[in-house]
Amino acid sequence: MNELGLAVPYWVIVLIWLAKVVLLALISTFLAWLGIRILDALSPHIHKRQRIGESPIATGLFIAGFFILVGLVIHGSVTALTAVVTPILGYIFDFRTWGVLAISFLISLLISIALFRIVDKLTPKIPFLNINQSPEAVGVYVFGYLVFLGLILNAALTAPL
Repeated sequence: MNELGLAVPYWVIVLIWLAKVVLLALISTFLAWLGIRILDALSPHIHKRQRIGESPIATGLFIAGFFILVGLVIHGSVTALTAVVTPILGYIFDFRTWGVLAISFLISLLISIALFRIVDKLTPKIPFLNINQSPEAVGVYVFGYLVFLGLILNAALTAPL
């Protein structure tokens, strides 16, 4: 059974879909890297790379957060809602989907940064910078924002627009 009522063989449709999934995953990976750089810039007094390497637990948390981020990005890429249009290149290079992904991600990131700043101001007796004293605390912090970036990327990819 090579065709499912279509003029194009099923395996061709799967290859085209796979190309789109890979492209969305690459774009999401770039956005995740950008988000990490932004979050790193917002907390320059926390020496993440140095502190995480000091503890196997912190390193494990970093790796776990990374895998969750990648899993959420792949899940979002695979389940992203896209309309199959006639031109193959229009389906693979869907700039409207890319724009929604980028805008949703950036808006989510900005909202979360604003909310974090508000929480920081509302809780003056909780010194957030004290996490720099423990590699495990830094590992948990980085784990949290890797999962956070994965969640907002997944939400942006699966938005029904």
